[in-house]
Amino acid sequence: MQHHAFIDSIKYLLGAALFAAASLASAQPTFGNPSPTAGRDTSQKANASADQSMYQAVSYTNVGRKGPAVIVIPGEIKSNNATFLQKFTANNIADFGELELGNANFPVLERSNLGPLLKEFELAYNLGDQDQARKMLRMGKLKTTKFVVKFDILKTEQVASAQQGFDGRTLGAMAGMLGGFGRGAAAGGTAVSSVHSDEATSVWVIGMRYKIINAETTEQVATGYTEEKMEIGATSSGALGIHQSQQGGVSLDTMVQRLVQKSVWEIDNKYK
Repeated sequence: MQHHAFIDSIKYLLGAALFAAASLASAQPTFGNPSPTAGRDTSQKANASADQSMYQAVSYTNVGRKGPAVIVIPGEIKSNNATFLQKFTANNIADFGELELGNANFPVLERSNLGPLLKEFELAYNLGDQDQARKMLRMGKLKTTKFVVKFDILKTEQVASAQQGFDGRTLGAMAGMLGGFGRGAAAGGTAVSSVHSDEATSVWVIGMRYKIINAETTEQVATGYTEEKMEIGATSSGALGIHQSQQGGVSLDTMVQRLVQKSVWEIDNKYK
């Protein structure tokens, strides 16, 4: 009996060890933080701000229902904002579109797998040659497509900015004069002079339009438009040689992806 109990104990321990190993193997990888300021106050503030810009998956309403096959073609960027144009191309936005439409359970034919055929379709469609565009869509893998989707950036503009600050140098000088020429008055004036604070905020509006095109007729099925505000802020303050500053806001990448998510959420609700 003792022998069997011992064997059972060994089996139990082995099973527990295997289960723990399997759980460990299936867990998401985690990574360390080599920053010398990790865990400190500046790190916590910077990470709290960065957390707001992290990718957030959207719960699409009809994700349980499979949508029609789609192709995402690069749209147009009609903004003349230099910062945006340096950072983004129409292909970047189309990549976000493919990702989110796939997450919403639309079968997406990836552009990289379609080769020059898709480029010929894009050229024909953008030139207004509907007959040639339709001919392209009846060839190869494109034959399974029901919708062609494109995302266009129509607006990227700074619509508002505000700043305020306090500089203690003037008050410090006044305190020195009113207090006479004593050592204490001089020290008080220096302390007040060292106090300063600054704060600045700018708000941008970015607008995106989506178009859904019937792959058989190349006619427009639907269109929609959405906007989001992007706020960027910075603060700094100091006194008696101690200084602190912080800046942050949602990045352009995150803004574009969120606009794509809002557009895909609408497509998922209306056109599945």
